[in-house]
Amino acid sequence: MSFCIKQSALAKCMDISNSVVHRRSQSTICRSSFSPALVLQNDPKRTHLSVSKPLHISSIEIIGKEKRPAIQCKAYEADKSQPIEAAAEAKPEAAKRVKIGIYFATWWALNVVFNIYNKKVLNAYPYPWLTSTLSLACGSLMMLISWATRIAEPPKTDFEFWKTLFPVAVAHTIGHVAATVSMSKVAVSFTHIIKSGEPAFSVLVSRFLLGETFPPAVYLSLLPIIGGCALAAVTELNFNMTGFMGAMISNLAFVFRNIFSKKGMKGKSVSGMNYYACLSMLSLLILTPFAIAVEGPQLWAAGWEKALSEIGPQFIWWVAAQSIFYHLYNQVSYMSLDQISPLTFSIGNTMKRISVIVSSIIIFHTPVQPINALGAAIAILGTFLYSQAKA
Repeated sequence: MSFCIKQSALAKCMDISNSVVHRRSQSTICRSSFSPALVLQNDPKRTHLSVSKPLHISSIEIIGKEKRPAIQCKAYEADKSQPIEAAAEAKPEAAKRVKIGIYFATWWALNVVFNIYNKKVLNAYPYPWLTSTLSLACGSLMMLISWATRIAEPPKTDFEFWKTLFPVAVAHTIGHVAATVSMSKVAVSFTHIIKSGEPAFSVLVSRFLLGETFPPAVYLSLLPIIGGCALAAVTELNFNMTGFMGAMISNLAFVFRNIFSKKGMKGKSVSGMNYYACLSMLSLLILTPFAIAVEGPQLWAAGWEKALSEIGPQFIWWVAAQSIFYHLYNQVSYMSLDQISPLTFSIGNTMKRISVIVSSIIIFHTPVQPINALGAAIAILGTFLYSQAKA
């Protein structure tokens, strides 16, 4: 059933509705005489109203305090249980949730793919300093091309921006290299189990260096994190001290990166994607001379020839893939920070580690003892409890 009510009729309805409000005995007549949703306001732009579905009046409100107040009728469709306005407001919220879900799924998938290719490269080509440098170089090149072709809007930066970014880049560089060194010595799953202990470092640094205090629940949540990581380390079949220390140093470095980032970026209007791009470029400049000094072109060339002879041309694809996916997963994670709260991001990061640990164990057939798996589960549970306690 469809019909049209013109503005002249609406004006008459306003007069009738005023009398109806004062006469309760006739209120049932007014409610039953109007099937469509009507907002009875003096709007010159709204000349008529056409409705194709039967509507029911849900409420009548008096707007304004003048002598002839306007009557606002709220309605809902016959086959729905909420007002039309509420349904319209729910659509953007639902779209936002879908967008966040896509961010998380993409973030986790890219991180899993990166870790797989990164471990393949390190198994055949054990030069973590060069591998780390290539990851940063690839991401920097991708963003420079995006800015040059206007695929992405280049950021507006000044000297003060790069000055505040420098300590963040130093910490990011150390954390990135340390994590790569760790994965070159131990299983991917073990590195990520140890890296799940990052909240413990965050609390300790914030408490003793910055003087921050936390509620008792936060301190209690550190017990399963520390205990789980210790249990996983003690029962690790292929334990390596260099790999263990690399993961621990990476935790500490990323804690300082987050602290410097929060302090230095207050009031800065740079998007998450561009912020990470600038961070990658500055980290590349910092890392390159150290990579040359630690490993050097001679070792790189000899190792490259050996890897090509053993793996074949697909080794080149492995190197390219781990470099590309490293930048993409970090870029998506920084972009997601523009859309979600730190708590949601922390929970997402915990779930990301679970997906990486499980997938790497399956793909690389990593031997895991039950007690080792228990330690990993306890550490990850502690990380989740920590994120809840800080909320």
